[in-house]
Amino acid sequence: MTVTAGGTYSAVASRSDGGELDRLDAWWRAANYLAVGQIYLLDNPLLTHPLRPEDIKPRLLGHWGTTPGLTFLWAHLNRVIKRRGIDTLFVTGPGHGGPAVVATAWLEGTYTERFPDVSRDAAGMARLFRQFSFPGGIPSHAAPETPGSIHEGGELGYSLAHAYGAALDNPGLLVACVIGDGEAETGPLAASWHANKFLNPVSDGTVLPILHLNGYKIANPTVLARIPERELLALLEGYGHEPFVVEIAVDEDHLAVHARMAAAMDRIMTSIAGIRARAARGELTERPRWPVLVLRSPKGWTGPAVVDGLPIEGTWRAHQVPLSRVREDPAHLAQLEEWMRSYRPQELFDAEGGPVPELRALAPLGERRMSASPHANGGELLEPLRLPDFRKHMVDVPEPGGATAEATRVLGGWVRDVIRANPSNFRLVGPDEVASNRLQDVFEVTDRQFEGELLATDEHQSPHGRVLEVLSEHLSEGWLEGYLLTGRHGLFTCYEAFIHIIDSMLNQHAKWIKVSRSIPWRRPIASLNYLLTSHVWRQDHNGFSHQDPGFIDHVVNKKSEIVRVYLPPDANTLLSVMDHCLRSRDQINVVVAGKQPAPQWLAPDAALAHASRGIGLWEWASNDAGTVPDVVLACCGDVPTLETLAAVSLLRRHLPELRVRVVNVVDLMRLQNAGEHPHGLSDREYDALFPPGTPVIFAFHGYPWLIHRLTYRRHNHEDLHVRGYKEEGTTTTPFDMLMLNDLDRFHLVADVIDRVPDLGVRYAALRQHMFDERMRCRAHTRRTGEDAPDVRDWVWTG
Repeated sequence: MTVTAGGTYSAVASRSDGGELDRLDAWWRAANYLAVGQIYLLDNPLLTHPLRPEDIKPRLLGHWGTTPGLTFLWAHLNRVIKRRGIDTLFVTGPGHGGPAVVATAWLEGTYTERFPDVSRDAAGMARLFRQFSFPGGIPSHAAPETPGSIHEGGELGYSLAHAYGAALDNPGLLVACVIGDGEAETGPLAASWHANKFLNPVSDGTVLPILHLNGYKIANPTVLARIPERELLALLEGYGHEPFVVEIAVDEDHLAVHARMAAAMDRIMTSIAGIRARAARGELTERPRWPVLVLRSPKGWTGPAVVDGLPIEGTWRAHQVPLSRVREDPAHLAQLEEWMRSYRPQELFDAEGGPVPELRALAPLGERRMSASPHANGGELLEPLRLPDFRKHMVDVPEPGGATAEATRVLGGWVRDVIRANPSNFRLVGPDEVASNRLQDVFEVTDRQFEGELLATDEHQSPHGRVLEVLSEHLSEGWLEGYLLTGRHGLFTCYEAFIHIIDSMLNQHAKWIKVSRSIPWRRPIASLNYLLTSHVWRQDHNGFSHQDPGFIDHVVNKKSEIVRVYLPPDANTLLSVMDHCLRSRDQINVVVAGKQPAPQWLAPDAALAHASRGIGLWEWASNDAGTVPDVVLACCGDVPTLETLAAVSLLRRHLPELRVRVVNVVDLMRLQNAGEHPHGLSDREYDALFPPGTPVIFAFHGYPWLIHRLTYRRHNHEDLHVRGYKEEGTTTTPFDMLMLNDLDRFHLVADVIDRVPDLGVRYAALRQHMFDERMRCRAHTRRTGEDAPDVRDWVWTG
């Protein structure tokens, strides 16, 4: 066997005898036959009679183009697994290759184990075919219903990040990640090539990226398939990889192809084993150059070469369904039958329709089957976190407002202890903001993991850290998703405005969880937890580009059983909320908290009770004394809470007879009805806090219409007036930001005067005074560059 510069194979593998190659080819043919059957057939799975129109599905859905390359790779990885006894996870970047991974799971027996009615016989094969992309059946992607999958791939770009997340803290695991050449054009995938700079060759597993170049996406050529070979190899080498290339021509002898592929895989696995052995002995003096496999195969390989006079195999026309009019066109029907019979199914399946013994023997055993890997069903491996007592980190608050603290800095001390107590199954990830977000106490017990060059001026960088920071929200999110899906725990911290970058990734993860919860064999996984800080109300120094609280709106679009949103008003409540989030399963938890010094409102016991309720009447700030109040001042978020209490203080001074009730919301979903969200309040509970007919002035952290959306069915919705962010921002002072959006204390007092009956006429002078105060504060900021001392240094006095 020889390898050219750059790793292109041209010789037959000496270790693979003809019998092994024949068996590999038979397994591959069987998988391809099953894949074609899924796309086309309603019945007649073994072609026991000539195909008839009624054997064909009325709607042909699915993607053939990438499928034969995926089945080819699966076959050769099985060979490696059996020879070397390696635990392997298969990540399918081209998610439209669903027919391939469903076919291989059925061949290996895993599909029948998970779905006994899809048996390994003719009847089960018929069910397998019928259900694919069929009403009441399964999707065309590598979805949660697909054994062995952690990655649907319906939206491209995330496969490699997921693969590296799966490999973290899994030193015995090989993650084979197939990257479609269309996917390789996406931004998230481009950033993910740098993940090899973070993988520790001793304590983490191995990722084998497989760049599957078949030349086309839906209707266009792909970039990496059309650049010169030297440029492609230089790119991959520049990313830090050693490339190995296997190139396949349309009409090439299949045994020769299998021989070259087997040789390439042997060389790759020898390289990986050598790297890991040298790392274990401490002999690596620089970051290893991990292998990357480039497989150039024809799009739609082994499918129809020409249809209706147009070339198909090896072109973009093979992307989806090569023969599109099989029911109505006898020529297409005949061509489909010829195509399926070309795989010689009579050699592959026995009289009952099951794989012949020779094929069954080619699959690894038990959990070594990639379709049965417990890493692809992470809940099977999940161990609860050992969570230290967060109450030991709580701030002493002798009276409301009687202490000052930075909420996320307090949380950082507890997260430090979480990392110490869970040294191999918890990760803190984020885009270069752990210290900026005041969680730097974690560096007392760990470092940032990094395999690149380190300088004497670097701090808290090593190959062994538990913190992963890279300036790509996509890569950070992908790492954490892969880590969670394979049975571990973590926390993503980010500036609030820029978490939007992963909106679509959250969509896909939420959909995965939603479907997984309905599949009995999918075990619950740890929740995806976000800590959003450096938030809209304290990004006054960075300006308008950093001011956006809309991620909350995006999250609440997801299924109610999946999403939770928390806005704790102080450090003690934040600790309780985060402890709850890290204990939860199969959810997406978004926690928004400030990092700046701020008044602390609740003593430890009160914070525990308040966090547990999720919403509560603050009697210490209210003066309605159990009667129906004249007005309810509600607040959600740390800065809106402070402004609400400052407004209450002004009302007590100027309108002491006014009965004011203060309601604070921690769990945003408590505002919904109990029939709409599991955390929702019943109408009776809601009405007890917000009596019908009573004006409610609601100070909210985010966009005000979200509160209206959550409460539009409530009895007193017409009495609800919400203040929040209304897309006004700039580089200014914190209080000026509030005034720009009419969320300041003076405007809240004016809102009370406007909305409580009879106050508007009697207290017009007070209302005017409130706006005079706003003018005074704005003039002060324009003159001095800082907020007026009476606003900046305000304290609650009861």
